[in-house]
Amino acid sequence: MLNFTDYFSQPMNIAGIIPARYASTRFPGKPLAMIDGVSMIRRVYEQCLKADSLNIVIVATDDVRIADHVKSFNGNVVMTSTDHRSGTDRCNEALKQLMTLNPEQQFDIVVNIQGDEPFIDPSQINAVTDCFSDPDVDIATLARPIDTTEELFNPNAVKVVRGSKKQALYFSRSPIPYIRNYEQEDWIKQGSFLKHLGLYAYRAEVLSAIASLPQGILENYESLEQLRWLENGYRISVELTDKEGVSIDTPEDLAKLMNIIW
Repeated sequence: MLNFTDYFSQPMNIAGIIPARYASTRFPGKPLAMIDGVSMIRRVYEQCLKADSLNIVIVATDDVRIADHVKSFNGNVVMTSTDHRSGTDRCNEALKQLMTLNPEQQFDIVVNIQGDEPFIDPSQINAVTDCFSDPDVDIATLARPIDTTEELFNPNAVKVVRGSKKQALYFSRSPIPYIRNYEQEDWIKQGSFLKHLGLYAYRAEVLSAIASLPQGILENYESLEQLRWLENGYRISVELTDKEGVSIDTPEDLAKLMNIIW
C-alpha cells in the first residue's frame, strides 16, 4: 500500500503520522467528510506536506474505505488494528510497520497529527519537532494563552502549566493554577493560563515505551492520557503558539466551519 521508493533513497528522521478511524460515535466516516469538494483527511495530509520538518507523511487507519481514498490521491497509508485505545497507540503500530518494511531505516521523531484538523498550520508541526534540539525532551506538544473566563472554566478545554524549562508540570480539565484571594471571574486578569493543543511529537523509542504503559491513576481521574506519561517520568516540552487548532468533532462543527470560511 505504501510507495517508499523515493523516501528510502534519502536520509529520513521524522515521520508525520495521521491516525484516522472510521467509526466515530459523534461523526461516523469523519475523515471522508467533504470540505468544499476535498475530503477532510486529504486536507490534513496536504497541510502536513507543507511542513518542511517532515520527511514522510502517512495515514494510519483501520478502515479500507479510508485507505482506498488516501491511495486515490497517491497518499501513503497503512492499515492498523480496530482495537487501539488512542491515536498514540495507532501511531505506534504504524511506526512498527514502517520499521518492518525497512529495518535499516531509523526514525528519530514521530509526529501524531490529528486527522480532524483540516487546516492545521504547518508551522505548528515544525514547532513541536524543533523541541527535540534539547536532548532531554521525550515528548513535545503545544499550548496557547487563554484569554476568556469561559474557556478557562470549560472542562473540555484542557489546561497545562509548565516549568522554567518549558516542561509540562500538569495537565487538567480544571483551571490551573489556582489563584488565591481573587474571585474566579477575576482570575483571567490576575494569572497566566495555557490551553493545551492536541498535537504531539515523540522520540521513536519513547513512543514504543509509552504505548505499553498501563493506564495511570491521574489519567483515569481526568481522562487525559498525557498524565500517564508524566506519572511515569517522561519529560513533555510545551511550546507556545498563538494559533488555535480547529478540530471537527461533529457534523455541526463542520457546518459552522463551512459557514465561517465560505
